[in-house]
Order: sequence, then structure tokens, then C-alpha cells
Amino acid sequence: MPLTQFTNLDFDQIKTQIKDYLRANSNFTDFDFEGSNMSVLIDTLAYNSYITAYNSNMVANEVFIDSATLRENVAALARNVGYTPRSKQAATAKVSFFVDTSGYSVQPLTLTLKAGIVAVSNTFASENYSFAIMNDVTVPVVDEIATFSNVEIKEGSYLTKTFTYRETGDDVPIEKFILPNDGIDTSTIKVTVSPNSAATNLKTIYKLTNNIVDVTNTSLIFLLQEVADEKYEILFGDGKFGKKLEDSNFITVNYISTNGLDANGVDSFTFTGNIEDNTGVVVTEGISLLTSTQKAENGATIESVQSIKKYAPLVYSAQNRAVTADDYKAIVTKIYSNTESVSVYGGEDTSPPQFGRVFISIKPRNGKYLSQIEKIELKNKLKRYTVAGILPNIIDLKYLYVEMDSSVYYNANATNSVNALKTAVIGTLDTYAKSSELNTFGARFKFSKALNLIDKTDSAITSNITRISMRRDLRPALNDLATYELCYGNAFNVNSLNGYNIKSSGFTVSGISGTVYLSDIPNPDRKTGRLIIFKLLASNQVAVIRNNVGTIDYARGEILINALIINSTTISTDQPVIQISGTPKSYDVIGLQDLYLQLDNSNSLVTMVSDTISSGADISGSNYIVSSSFPNGRDDRESPLVRGIPQYTSITGTESYTVQEVDTSYATTYTTSTSFDSQKVTGNQTSGGYSY
Repeated sequence: MPLTQFTNLDFDQIKTQIKDYLRANSNFTDFDFEGSNMSVLIDTLAYNSYITAYNSNMVANEVFIDSATLRENVAALARNVGYTPRSKQAATAKVSFFVDTSGYSVQPLTLTLKAGIVAVSNTFASENYSFAIMNDVTVPVVDEIATFSNVEIKEGSYLTKTFTYRETGDDVPIEKFILPNDGIDTSTIKVTVSPNSAATNLKTIYKLTNNIVDVTNTSLIFLLQEVADEKYEILFGDGKFGKKLEDSNFITVNYISTNGLDANGVDSFTFTGNIEDNTGVVVTEGISLLTSTQKAENGATIESVQSIKKYAPLVYSAQNRAVTADDYKAIVTKIYSNTESVSVYGGEDTSPPQFGRVFISIKPRNGKYLSQIEKIELKNKLKRYTVAGILPNIIDLKYLYVEMDSSVYYNANATNSVNALKTAVIGTLDTYAKSSELNTFGARFKFSKALNLIDKTDSAITSNITRISMRRDLRPALNDLATYELCYGNAFNVNSLNGYNIKSSGFTVSGISGTVYLSDIPNPDRKTGRLIIFKLLASNQVAVIRNNVGTIDYARGEILINALIINSTTISTDQPVIQISGTPKSYDVIGLQDLYLQLDNSNSLVTMVSDTISSGADISGSNYIVSSSFPNGRDDRESPLVRGIPQYTSITGTESYTVQEVDTSYATTYTTSTSFDSQKVTGNQTSGGYSY
């Protein structure tokens, strides 16, 4: 009989193959497999073969990190290349308080806040969270006041696990030191070793290490690895790499089991800690209320399986040295666990080239920017990995926003609620805005996909006309004379040589009264242009205040603003910003190099338009509402107006401006002239500006 290859994972195909195999045997040539009891036996064989084949296939998949699905297997495979998955990360807050000792009979010299739970949050999102410290905090008593300033507290339960080490023979399994709790923040693990359980006052601190290159046989170190069910095992040295434990050694492990990101945002606390004076007396009186100096932040979930699969090979290939861009990406995620996305590019890719430099931009998991302290710490940690002659630069994150203005047409006969339909469209865009295709470096906003998602939101939607703009937020150095540069990484489209292709939110400038706006006047080549500052004198009047305050490169997507003293802005988020937007030449917008691409639905617009042709209300289309495929005629980002074409004169002494006024009632234009006195900004140009 011929040999049949049973490689299918489909029950019916396996059953067919068994029948074909039997028919090849002369004893079963004319056998009726379907009408006999043999059919039951064949079904049983097929089912058994199917289960066996499936299990074999899954086992084979679990051997390779790319195809493995079970977390414990992915973690084990990552462990083989020296990669430890990131644990949950406790939200961290800072609090301050003081203790008044004036009522004490004996004045203490110092007070100590003991390690463990020190505070409980007031109700936050219907929950109360515990916050702890891992080490004692001791402060002096000065003038009968002990001040605890900016004490860093971490969310979670403060736990302790003890082990006793026993020497084992060749026939006795080696004891495993597995922490029994899930949700552990491994950065909080504190390990001490005593000679035995009766000598717990003689503790030796062991340090976590991820690299055994510099480890000797006397190094007091331990290693950590993730095992099943998201738990962690502690490993000690063997006498060759790290100090070996001795029989009866008593191991104490303190750590925090956390809720991760759930506690992010907590900023109100009640004291529940333990304070002792220098003589060991417990202090319970004179304790002030806790003041939050930093709300809880940087809490994070455990590293996902997808992330482990991505970064484990990169860390292995880096071999603890940073040479290529991928090396830096892998190492940054390893040494800074709060990394959500990272962009790395060499100085040779900048314009002009900066050889010998590597530029690193990081999007933290919580918050928009790295603090200055985080930048310094990260740069210092990178020193041990960088090669000679290469200088890493941690640069500020630059957000590139995409804004949509969509007119969505719908069949009125196919929907009962236009508002519900609009809500559904907004929900679709919100889902796309949160997708992994955006919100990362090197991302691309796919225009055709966005249009398709809108159309597929509901069967009542017949089409949509959508316009796109891209925006950067300038964070000015208020009241300082400074220059600014904004890079968009995408070419601008020049809609009109008359200008106003670039739009901005309002701001005030030293020497000019009232709110002004930034815009552009292109050169005839449509590749470059100059920037202007203008005012809105009325709802339909525009006056150019200064006609040359910078340059714009439309082809490269770069804006350079000359020295200005900006006093205030009309928009303030976490700090005052000037929003500057324009139409991209391509509606597929790319987050180039250090640009972090996001779809900003808060500044997007969805307008529902009845498709009278599809509904049958206007078959001829005589009253069909046509939506423009081109950007609107607003001169600024704040005030809707019908734009005229402002004219300007050269600035000499007293500045004179020609105002364009639009008569909207008759759709005709006429001009009037108005003069203004304006002081010129003088002073030395500084480099104090920021470009974010």
C-alpha cells in the first residue's frame, strides 16, 4: 500500500485520507465505509489523529519565540537569550509632611519613618490604594519640627517572604525561591541574607544584577527570572559567579505587589505609617496632614507577550553594547522601563549632518515628556553601553498631530438618529486614533484607510469628503527674546500664492497690543516663503502687523521664526502653546525620525450632511449640498471668517497697514487703510527658544 502523508489539521480531510488509505488495500476496495460500522471506527481514528496533530503542532510552535503563544513559554525562551520581561510597575507619588515635637516630654534627636505602608489614598475611581516605602527615612528634629520632604511612595501592598537555604546532595532537587504573589514590581524587590533564622539582626544586602560580566565569586548578587503565572524566582550565585549561600542561611525578601496603572492620578493621601524616634519609641502625636507634591504616575502593566517577542531578540543582538540604532532601542527599553516608544537615528541623517552623535527620543508610558532628571539618569546609564566616539543625545519628544475635517453624507431613510450616527463615526475615529498604526515613531496616517473606516461605520453612510491638516504645538519661552524652529517632516501644500496657508492660534508679542496670529506669504516658486504676523481687527478684517518674521520651507516642512518676545498665548494645556497647522502635500502623513504621530480628534470636526440623492428626496440633485475637498478659508485657528487678501507696506518708522475688509452680505470686497503705531522689538538674539 502507498504511504499516505497525514499532515492536515482538518478533521474531514484526515477522515478522507484514512478512507483513501484503506481503499488502497485490496481487502477494502469495494467496501462501503459510510454505510457500515467501519464509519464509526474511521471517525474515531480521524478524531484521534486530529487531536494528536494539533497538539504536536502547538508543541512545535511553543519551541520558537516567534510562534509561541503561552506567556510562560515566551518568557522561558526570552530567558535563554538573557532577557527578563518587564514586570508591573507601581505608580509613584511624592508627599511631604512634618511632625511637631513641642508637646513631647523628651525631645528626640531624629525621627524615622519605617519601611512599609505609609499612606492610603482617599477614594480614587471608587477605590482606595495603599502606598509604601521600601527603606526607612530618617530626618533630624530642628526647632522641635521634623520635616519629611518629597518622600517617594509606591502604590501596592508591602509584602515579606522568607526562605531557609538548605544544602542539597546530588540526589536532592535544588530548592527554588519563588515569590508567591502576582503583580510584583521587581524594581522594589529587596533581598537580605542572615546567617540563620536566629540571627536576623545580622543582615547582608544582596543586589540585583542583569549582567554577570563583572561578577566575581564573592559578589553579593542575585538574579531574577519570570516563571509560570507571572511570578518571579530569585537565583543566587554558585561560588563562581556570585557568592554561594551557606547551609541554614535565612533569606528575607521584601517587595511590593501593585495594581499597576490603576492608581495613576492619585493625589490625595491619609497617613497610616509608623514613625519612631531615635530611642525606638513609636510617635503618634503632632503628625501633620500629608501634602502631595507629585501625583501618582508611571504605573504600568506587565510587559505583553508581543513586546517580549519584539525586544528579546533585539537585546540579545545588542550584546550589552550600543552601536546600531536597534541596539540603542533595545537597551533604552531595558534600562528605562517606562518606555512606550523610542526613536533613534544617527547624526549623519540630520540636516546638516552631525557625525559622532546619536539622537534618542522617548515617549514615556505615562505623561508626554521625560523630565530633566530622567534625561540625565538615562544618559548616565547609557554610558556603560556606548562605544568610544559616539555621543548619545536625549532630545525632547516632538508631537505631530493630524486633524480631520470630515463631511459625512448619509441616507436619511436608513437611520433613525443623525446624532447616533455622528457618535458612531466619532467612535470609529477614536478607535483608529488609539490604534498601534499611530501613536508611535515612524507611524503613518493612512488617509484612504481613515476614509474607508468612516464609510464602513454604518450602512446609512453613503460617502464622505475629508480634509486633512497637520499641526505642531510651539511651547514658547514667555517674555524672553528667542528664536524658534518647527519641523513637520512632511511637505506643506501651497493652496494660494496670496498666503494664509499656515494657520496659528493667538498669542501676544511685546510691542504690539492685542492678540496676533502667524501666517505665511509664499514666494513665486512655491517652495519657500516668509512668515507674517497679523491681527483680526473685526470679524471680517485682517491687518498685517509685520511682514517678515521668519521663513518657511514648504518642500521640507520647516518653519523658522525670527527672534520674538512672546508674552502670552490664548491656548494653554500643561503649559502655554501656540498651535501652528497647515495642509500637508500628501494626505498620508508620516511621523519622521523623532516625530510622534497622533490623530487629534479633539481638534477634528465631523459634520453630518443629508445625501438627498440617495434618500430619494432630490433625485435630480438640484439641491444637493456640495462639500469642498479643499481646506476652509479661515485665516486663523480660532475665528471663522471670510478671508480677504491683506496688503501690506514696508515697515519704516511708524508702521502702516492696509486692511482688507470683506462685505459678506454682497460677497464683494473693498479696502480701507488704517495706521498703527507699533514699537519694534530690539535686543540681542538669544538661543533660549524651544522647538518641540
